[in-house]
Amino acid sequence: MRQATVYIDREALQYNLNRVKQLAPTAQIVSMVKANAYGHGVKDCLAALGDTDAFGVACLEEALEIRELGYQQPITLIEGIFSEDEMQVVVENNIECVVHHQQQLDWLRAHKARYIGKNLKVWVKLNSGMNRLGFKVPEIIEVINSLKAEGFTCVLAMHFANADADHPLNEQQKSQFLQVKQACAPVMGSCCNSAAIYKWPELNFDFVRPGIMLYGASPFADKSVHDLDLKPVMTFSAEIIALNHIQAGEHVGYGSTFTADKEMNLAIVSIGYGDGYPRAFPKQNYVSIKGQATRVIGRVAMDMIAIDVTGIDAPLGTEVELWGKDRLVDDVAEANGTIGYELLCRLSPRPIRK
Repeated sequence: MRQATVYIDREALQYNLNRVKQLAPTAQIVSMVKANAYGHGVKDCLAALGDTDAFGVACLEEALEIRELGYQQPITLIEGIFSEDEMQVVVENNIECVVHHQQQLDWLRAHKARYIGKNLKVWVKLNSGMNRLGFKVPEIIEVINSLKAEGFTCVLAMHFANADADHPLNEQQKSQFLQVKQACAPVMGSCCNSAAIYKWPELNFDFVRPGIMLYGASPFADKSVHDLDLKPVMTFSAEIIALNHIQAGEHVGYGSTFTADKEMNLAIVSIGYGDGYPRAFPKQNYVSIKGQATRVIGRVAMDMIAIDVTGIDAPLGTEVELWGKDRLVDDVAEANGTIGYELLCRLSPRPIRK
């Protein structure tokens, strides 16, 4: 059997959840498990996130999967519902909605009695400058105060565009959030994602929404998971299936893009872009063999890559870590010109999951 494997470390996931509790001790934790728990597999991850206060997902289908697995914590649809008929299902399954435009408000009010009767919170989205979803000031103040007067329990919600960096928009977003929170007092608040949980603990308020930090990847380009005291949750690995000895001047892979400048040993590993391993690397990429970094050479193919094993004891069947505890997914992503989030989320179903 082809040994391309994704291993999920539940203890690491629990460790990272506890880090959130340490950083935001007075807030409730809405663990983001959208996109199949950032590619890690919802079923495996929920088993390690049983102590979370709530879950966050992008759509109703993701929420229903959690309910079908037997978890009863609150679930928030961070994009809200996409049609009025979804509201009936939302109420029946005790799922909470973000509202970010007038049509969603109309759908919510059409089911007002049952929604309120289930003690479900309404998450009202502020557009403070990211310009994706939400009501702007002062419209959101009117929306929240109207909903409160009708008997709804509201959470003022916002998402930072640049929590991972120093950017002038940060101050605008914080200022608008605090302005609305004061104008709608009393109202619960939620604005901190993974980066903001670290950066602005004074803004943790009632609910924090950790995502990437739960899975042991960094929300910051200049800080590693080790700097943040987090543990990688996913180890993505494959085995060596062939060994070759080549001479100086010989080429490797499609397009013959790699030419050996000396005698070398190379290994072929059973992994490729068909598994979700990235193909394009503007910078030199590496894998890890027993903690030792070694370079990927030539082009990544659909099912195979070549690596340099000159001077390394790596017989057939040797496990190669593509990313995990030694070769961090953030470092692979940086070499690929992207972010760890994307690599984790775009894994194909082909690798074995353990």
